[in-house]
Amino acid sequence: QAQLVESGGGSVQAGGSLRLSCTASGYIYSSNCVAWFRQAPGKEREGVAAIRSDGRTTYADSVKGRFTISKDNAKNTLALQMNSLKPEDTAMYYCAAEPSLWVGCGELNAKSFGTWGQGTQVTVSS
Repeated sequence: QAQLVESGGGSVQAGGSLRLSCTASGYIYSSNCVAWFRQAPGKEREGVAAIRSDGRTTYADSVKGRFTISKDNAKNTLALQMNSLKPEDTAMYYCAAEPSLWVGCGELNAKSFGTWGQGTQVTVSS
């Protein structure tokens, strides 16, 4: 099974920026749907952004206008550019891929994804 590896997390002050990356040999390119999720302590995992193989993107309302999801097929890399970070963005961030997901990609339903990375921590201080 493909393994996804996230990187780029860290600690920043509110208003700052971070760029997360997710790599997996061949898997990012071949999957119909790849996405970012996050999970804060004591909370359920929530969808942040998704991108379909045709380039269609979906964002959670809480991150619209601040986060940008992108995919580089040549480098098999999924990225999440996070700007204007807020303390409520603090969470473990995970990338996920599902080769067969198409219509439901934008629903950001964690149960629809079968392959996950180990996560990277993002901490935003006020």
